[in-house]
Formats: sequence, structure tokens, C-alpha cells
Amino acid sequence: MIPTIKWDGASVRMLDQRKIPSSIEWYSCRGYKDVINAIQGMVIRGAPAIGIAAAMGLALGAYSIKTKSYRTFMEKLCAIAEKMLLSRPTAVNLKWAVERMKGLAESMADRSVEEIKASLRKESEKILAEDIEINQRIGKNGQGLIPDGATILTHCNAGSLATGGYGTALGVIRAAHEKGNVIEVIADETRPWLQGLRLTAFELMEDGIPVSVIADNAAGSLMRQRRIDVVITGADRIAANGDVANKIGTYQVAVLARANGIPFYVAAPLSTIDASVRNGNMIPVEEREGKEISQIGKVKIGPPGVRVINPAFDITPARYVSAIITEKGIVKRPFRREIKVLFENR
Repeated sequence: MIPTIKWDGASVRMLDQRKIPSSIEWYSCRGYKDVINAIQGMVIRGAPAIGIAAAMGLALGAYSIKTKSYRTFMEKLCAIAEKMLLSRPTAVNLKWAVERMKGLAESMADRSVEEIKASLRKESEKILAEDIEINQRIGKNGQGLIPDGATILTHCNAGSLATGGYGTALGVIRAAHEKGNVIEVIADETRPWLQGLRLTAFELMEDGIPVSVIADNAAGSLMRQRRIDVVITGADRIAANGDVANKIGTYQVAVLARANGIPFYVAAPLSTIDASVRNGNMIPVEEREGKEISQIGKVKIGPPGVRVINPAFDITPARYVSAIITEKGIVKRPFRREIKVLFENR
């Protein structure tokens, strides 16, 4: 299993995902601003991993606050939290982690600031450990949906690199492989950052799971030829009605899967479900710089001055989702009712 993020003394180290597979390099964060830059700059990505990074970043920020006054400490911590929340708006795990960390600090008003700082670091470590355990449960719950001999299409990267470890969509694939199922994976390249080509293929090859990469616009053709049996992706936010925000291109894959009678599954922890959002239309979709499309690295491939529209995510309506795989079990239609029950019983 490839590690994604960890504490290293007084700093946080992240595997720099911009460099994979050419090299394995660690990006060191000595303060919360470094964490924000890493999240915005795609050093670390994937909703669960961003949540973990935000928790660790808030703990780093807490250590930078020089005061013994609880009130002053909380004012400054909340200011750091607001900056952290703005780093990437679509992935709800970031907000969930920040609120959990703030809630812990708020519950310790009778403790010293130094105790709170130490507790925040421990809480961020706990969030990391919990995420790995959750992913393994997601994998176990979803492995039965992957038939022996299946060819699985996945989009973007929802593996150990997108989480604390093991993965969500790739966690299900890993669990099916560990169970002994003979499977093969097809990974969309996932423009413009090529997470499927660079990260998903890298992870699966490291695990010895057969994988092929296709251009994003080849998925429909392979589905029509009956060369794909199952589609499984991760998610960055899931609305209360089951609408799914995920990497741009997910929606068209889901529509193609429905048109070809192929099940489309979403694997995500409960922290990715935002029960406060009624439907996908309420989920903010991050728009990124045009140069991610118009150039590769520093090489410009488009005509000078060309306009670019670059949404980082899209919304897949719940009607295209066959099931949502969580650590608490598999959620099926009607999603709104089942999600409500899931949250009431957790």
C-alpha cells in the first residue's frame, strides 16, 4: 500500500503526486500555508486525502499560534480554518475534517492551549488511521459486486493515493483481487491531470492487478463492444438525494454505462456524504486555471490566447448510480431515504 501523508516530527510530509510515476518525492509542510498550497497545487488530491491534509494543516496552524489565552487561540484557529476551507470548495471531506478539529478545540475550553495543540495533532493522526480502516471496510462491503472474471472501468484515482491508504473505488477492486477474483481494470486517462494514467495505473501495477489505460473518449466504444462489465468510481461529495460530484468526466461515463446496461457504482466514506445538501445543483464546482488544458507542463499546445473552460468536477444525477458503497454497507435506491436512515443509525 502506497503511503500518502504522514507526520514527520514537527512537519507533515505528503507524497508529491505531481511527480508520480517519474519519481517518488516527498513534499514537506512546515506550516498551515504549506498545506494550503499543497492542496491547491495538486501535491495531494482526492477527497479523503484532502480531509486528512486539512486536519494536519490545522494542527500545524495551531502550533504556530503564540498565546496562552484560549479566546485568542480560538480566534486565530478559526481564521486559519476559514483559509483552509477555501483551498478547494468541492470536496466535502475537507470541511468535515476542519469542523471535527474545531469541535475538538471548542470542547477543551477548560484546558491549556498547549494541551489543545497536542490533542489536535493526535486527532489528525486518528483521522488518518480511521480513514484507512474505513477504506478497508468499504472494500469488503463492495467486493461482492465485482464478479469473477470482470473487467472494471474506473475514472480518475480513488486509490490509496487519494485517501489515507487502501482506497475507495480501488479499495473495492483490491478487496476483490485479494479474495481471489480474476479481474482486469481499465483506467480512463482522466484529463487534464491524467490521474488515471499516472496514479491509478501506477497503484494497480504495484499491486500486480492487470490494468490498461484508455483515452477518456474511448469508454463508450468499449462499452458498446461489451468489453466492460462494471464501472466504479470514488466521489468528492454526495448530496442527500444521491447525486454525486466527482472528477470531471464521471457524468458522461455514468450516462454511457446506463445506455449500455452496465452497473455504475460509487465507493465513498460517510464523510463524503453531505446530508445538508439537498441535490447536486447545490454543490459548488471548482473551476481551475485554463493552462491545465492549453498546455502540458510548460509546453503550450493551444493557439495563443485561446479561451479555456476547465471545471474540475461534474455532477452525476442519482438516477445513473446503481449503488453507493460505504463503510456501513451498500446504499441503494431510494437514496434520499436510505441515506437518511444511514445517518440516523451511525
